[in-house]
Amino acid sequence: MRAVRVALVALVAWSLVAWAAARALVVSPDLGRADAVAVMAGSAAYLERTHHAAEIYREGRAARVLLTNDGELGGWSSAEQRNVPFVEIAARELQGRGVPAASVEFVPGYALGTYSEAQLLRRDAESRGLRSLIVVTSGYHSRRALWALQKAFAGSGVAVGVDAAPGEESPAPYLWWLTARGWREVAGEYAKLVYYRAHY
Repeated sequence: MRAVRVALVALVAWSLVAWAAARALVVSPDLGRADAVAVMAGSAAYLERTHHAAEIYREGRAARVLLTNDGELGGWSSAEQRNVPFVEIAARELQGRGVPAASVEFVPGYALGTYSEAQLLRRDAESRGLRSLIVVTSGYHSRRALWALQKAFAGSGVAVGVDAAPGEESPAPYLWWLTARGWREVAGEYAKLVYYRAHY
């Protein structure tokens, strides 16, 4: 019985630590309104990100939605006879959620990683004359994304904030450790944070 009690206490303690570790990755500094909302690329999480960006647009917090492109392709489309790029799939998802096609714009270039994406967004914001930008990404990615954005936008005069999307596709903070994807998105994110701070 003692072994069972110890195991239960250890499980509860680990669950609390795992939940706290997941929640610590999520930041969402409130920018309120902005000139535009940008959706960070990510084929595995494009639904939760586009849905949240569409909600921000419908709330009137931004007048246009910007999409970055990581070059990833979706599955084969028989109707179009091609693999449709995820950036196009994301644009269609936004339109299906009430964002007019005229309000969806594409950021030039390919995002090769979070810091590269932040640099693309800075160049695009400056070329458009934007003064403020809300960036939507997944919760577990939000702390690293904010760090990269603050680094990339330093001295630009553009106010930038991150709005973390609710986890439609991301694992729940108290259950992430039960799946391989959870380990990639939570434990893996800590490794990436260390790398980013050392590398950039």
